[in-house]
Amino acid sequence: MSGFDENPFGEPNVNDPFSDPAVRKAASSIPNRGMEDYNPFVDTSGGTGTQVRGASNPPIYGGTSTTSAQQPAMLQTSSQEAPPPNYSRSPQQTIPSSSSGIFSPTSQPPNNEAWKRNEQDMSNTPYYPRRNNWPPLSDKCCVQPCFYQDIDVEIKTDFQKIVRQLYYLWMFHGLVLILNVIGGFAMMLAYGYFTTFGLGILYLILFTPFSFICWFRPAYQAFKDDSSFNFMVFFFVFFFQVVVTVVQSIGIPGCGTCGIITAISSFHSTTKDMFVGCLLLLIAGAFIVAATGDIVLLSKVHRIYRSSGSSFSKAQDEFTTTFFGSEHVQNAASNVAASAVRAQVNNMTQPRY
Repeated sequence: MSGFDENPFGEPNVNDPFSDPAVRKAASSIPNRGMEDYNPFVDTSGGTGTQVRGASNPPIYGGTSTTSAQQPAMLQTSSQEAPPPNYSRSPQQTIPSSSSGIFSPTSQPPNNEAWKRNEQDMSNTPYYPRRNNWPPLSDKCCVQPCFYQDIDVEIKTDFQKIVRQLYYLWMFHGLVLILNVIGGFAMMLAYGYFTTFGLGILYLILFTPFSFICWFRPAYQAFKDDSSFNFMVFFFVFFFQVVVTVVQSIGIPGCGTCGIITAISSFHSTTKDMFVGCLLLLIAGAFIVAATGDIVLLSKVHRIYRSSGSSFSKAQDEFTTTFFGSEHVQNAASNVAASAVRAQVNNMTQPRY
């Protein structure tokens, strides 16, 4: 009659473990524990805990013994090991084959342009010294740049204009000396005078680099570091530059420059003399413009120098600190002192007759 117990309108109990009559009988034979069967003074952990006097230990339904130790549930692990995870390298972690030959023996040599650009970026970082970039020469040239110069980076914004003007003035001086060599060459062809042409080449070779080193670089360092000593060097050298440019613009015969006097003396009635005279007069005008630019910029730099609070005493202090604090100067002074002491000792130890 067990078939009549099922709900005819519900789903059939197929493969239901609780539909077995034996399972239902065992489940119905276990009484439900209520609050009246709960004893808080019983140690159910299986230990030897103390019990309150007068309290009884009722049996635990569904258990074998009240004093048996309860074992924790243990999950037995299988002997099969999990496969290692599959790590994938990100593009940032991928080592390029052209970075170094250590990681890939068959790597191709790096690109020359990329390698040079990487070296240039590394040299511009604060951890590496900056590479010299002036004069701008090719890497294939036997002579390499001697200075690092970048007005936009090293010079303050307020002084960049005056420094550029000084740089353009130096370039204009070099251009005028080249024109002077051309004028001397024209005089040599027209009149056979070799003095102006020879001295013009000498002036071009000497004055162009020495003017850059002796007055432009001190001015550049003065505006870069606010150095009173470099300002004093600039004023001292640039004053002689102004005097020399004025003399060159006058054009004294035999001095090697195509100035006003030389240009006027070249004008004659012939067409050839008129052409040479006009060329020399143009060169004399260029000398006058250079001398005027020297005077104007000298006054501007002096005005900035006075407004910055610099003085001759400050320049002396900087010179003393820089010169005597140099390692080379200290080594040279120590060597001279040691030589003097050895000479004095030798004189004292020599026998006197």
